[in-house]
Amino acid sequence: MKRITIVVLLAVLALSTTGVAFAAETYNVDNAHSFVGFTVKHMSVSSVRGEFKDYSADLTVDEADLGNSSIILKIDAASIDTRDEKRDGHLRSADFFEVETYPEIVFKSTKIEKTESGRFRATGDLTIKETTQEVVIDLEINGPIKDPYGNHRVGAEGGVTIDRQEFGVKFSRLMDNGGLVVGDDVQISFSLEASRKAE
Repeated sequence: MKRITIVVLLAVLALSTTGVAFAAETYNVDNAHSFVGFTVKHMSVSSVRGEFKDYSADLTVDEADLGNSSIILKIDAASIDTRDEKRDGHLRSADFFEVETYPEIVFKSTKIEKTESGRFRATGDLTIKETTQEVVIDLEINGPIKDPYGNHRVGAEGGVTIDRQEFGVKFSRLMDNGGLVVGDDVQISFSLEASRKAE
């Protein structure tokens, strides 16, 4: 009797483990309704905003427990767009992203947890050029919802401020008053909408 009970318990545990493993679903990013960009100070008096036009994201969403979800965001560094071709060319050069040597910027989450405010916190590894550092992103997750076509959709919006010097982006031209032409602090932000097809 004891042996049968143990076998039953092991079977239940196996099924439970399988259920957790397959609870998460892969979502595809809808680039037409998504954005990945940044803001940085210019000459200490204004903010320049830009975006990356080309990127992909692997989103695994556990609809029952969003904390079990994960994200890998890969950005094509050469796709940078600040609405100024000359500036964009400089940003692609060795002074900044050195895109021919380091074509991708990558964020890979290691943990997503819900905060007391009901928002989420995504901890993960951010790689720019040859430097990888752990960052924590304040994250808002909306959904999942079912759209009028029967597809499941989820939105993730977040941001983090980094010191670009710590990631090897070291262009540091000074002005006469000692301020930097390009600020060290860079605010990275993203808004991603993703979906999976209805079964």
